[in-house]
Amino acid sequence: MAPVQPAVKLSTAQTEDEESQPISDKSPRLCTSDSTFTAPTTFPTCESPLDYADSHAQVMSSIADLHITSYDYVFAKNNMVLLRYSAEGSHCGEPHNGVQASGRKANWTAAAIFELKDGKIKGFTKEWDKLNMWKQLGWMKGDEYV
Repeated sequence: MAPVQPAVKLSTAQTEDEESQPISDKSPRLCTSDSTFTAPTTFPTCESPLDYADSHAQVMSSIADLHITSYDYVFAKNNMVLLRYSAEGSHCGEPHNGVQASGRKANWTAAAIFELKDGKIKGFTKEWDKLNMWKQLGWMKGDEYV
């Protein structure tokens, strides 16, 4: 039996071209026409990766400096890819659910599981430490979402 290799910690930045391209322009090239998205506790109304991109854009407008600090784990086997990453940002942008920008900072983790078909995303499942992030940013009054 081969020894188990430790998880690799990676960090990468997008190119200027990648950052400037709207997600809606990328979707047909990245996703199958019948792709699905699942994140019942964090994005319950999203059914496709494009729905998620639109919903996540609202979060990004509030946390305008959001960035991934590291890719903590990256696994790929057959048609499945798992990414677990750490991110940080501050409420320096638009109001979030009526809460004005406070400059408060937050750190959180999230994971994405992708099912691929013919080199495109067929399924996308997202797990995100949303409540911890919201508490750090002051977007919760107490434990109303717990």
